[in-house]
Amino acid sequence: MLSRYAASHAERRDAAARILEFVSSTPDCFCRTCLQGHITGSAWLLNPAGDKALLTLHRNLKRWMQLGGHADGDPDVLRVALREATEESGIQGIRPLSAEIMDVDIHPIPARPDKGEPAHFHYDIRFLMQAPHERFAISDESDDLAWWSFADIQSRRAELDEAVLRLARLWTKKKRGARANGV
Repeated sequence: MLSRYAASHAERRDAAARILEFVSSTPDCFCRTCLQGHITGSAWLLNPAGDKALLTLHRNLKRWMQLGGHADGDPDVLRVALREATEESGIQGIRPLSAEIMDVDIHPIPARPDKGEPAHFHYDIRFLMQAPHERFAISDESDDLAWWSFADIQSRRAELDEAVLRLARLWTKKKRGARANGV
């Protein structure tokens, strides 16, 4: 999946190559016990109309971001992203809109001495998904959840990391492409 993604996304080829190298050289890359970093799976979760994305105000990082989390030993990152989106939103029946990777990102996670966790990296693999409705339940991993339109994202961009803004750009690009193809 990563090789296909890298071949068709020149702008993210370096990040995909770094993740592929990490996976190839680190047998425990899907486990949190891998202290230098680990694979995570995320979902850019759309509402049924496809005009809003569900973001979480992450409890530990205090930033608005896409839903996602640790692989916990599961090498099927699409399944991980789906599981995490379901757990963090409480929404049953979420479906992937594609089995292909939407985006990849490598980001630093600060140390949490209270949990015995050193600073490390998340090698995040992201997928486009859709919810069957907009009702959600806030999990203990979030301070808040909210459906954000592209206009919301643009007007509140200072609250978002560049990686989330990139997901929003990819989302609007896909929407424009779908409209151009009569979808």
